[in-house]
Amino acid sequence: MAAPHDLAPDDLVARHRTPPPRTGPGGPVVVQPLKRRYCAECRTGPLALLTMEDAAPRCMDCADLGHLVYLPRGDWALTRRAREGSSLSAVVVRFHRRRGRYERQGVLVEEAALARAEERCLADADARARRRARDAARRAAQDERFTAAFAREILRLFPGCPPDRAAAVAAHASARGSGRVGRSAAGRALSEAAVTAAVRAAVRHTETAYDALLMSGVRRSEARRRIEAPVEAILREWHAGRA
Repeated sequence: MAAPHDLAPDDLVARHRTPPPRTGPGGPVVVQPLKRRYCAECRTGPLALLTMEDAAPRCMDCADLGHLVYLPRGDWALTRRAREGSSLSAVVVRFHRRRGRYERQGVLVEEAALARAEERCLADADARARRRARDAARRAAQDERFTAAFAREILRLFPGCPPDRAAAVAAHASARGSGRVGRSAAGRALSEAAVTAAVRAAVRHTETAYDALLMSGVRRSEARRRIEAPVEAILREWHAGRA
């Protein structure tokens, strides 16, 4: 009968195609086995992690790696700092049957090194959070100034537009991330065409039956044709200075 740590037939094929690594540029390499494996030295198992020595698996304790803790992949900064601070570390890999190769899953590092790395990353996270808050405040101030400038330009082009309506149109058109005309290059430059387009769109939706026509199934082009005259009439009044 085969020893409990013998490789299964499919693993023999995989091993022949891609032998389990033992060491790498960053130190020892540890394998997450796909099947039940037992230590060739102390016979413990099944093993969650193993190293290959003399073509046989060894548990972490027998490989003198039992004092290390596992850090899954995913946080590049934490992994780098933990490995830098650990006098001994190992790369953890697992065989991917479909791709026919071993792929990295994480690392084993000293627990104290991981704790220090986590503290540094938390400090960085706090710093990043403060920076994000400062950036958000700066963007909010920029947006407020831009929206006010947009509203002033609306009133310059359409002096008959009620100031509260101008403010509402400007806030809607210039909302960050909205993709509306106010966020376009022309809108940020406060071009007359962009500002007029924003006012026309606002009038179309708030001063006419345009939305109701769309909801009733009227095609957009036809709905726009039907409300074109009242929209242009309001724009002429506002442009002439009559609210």
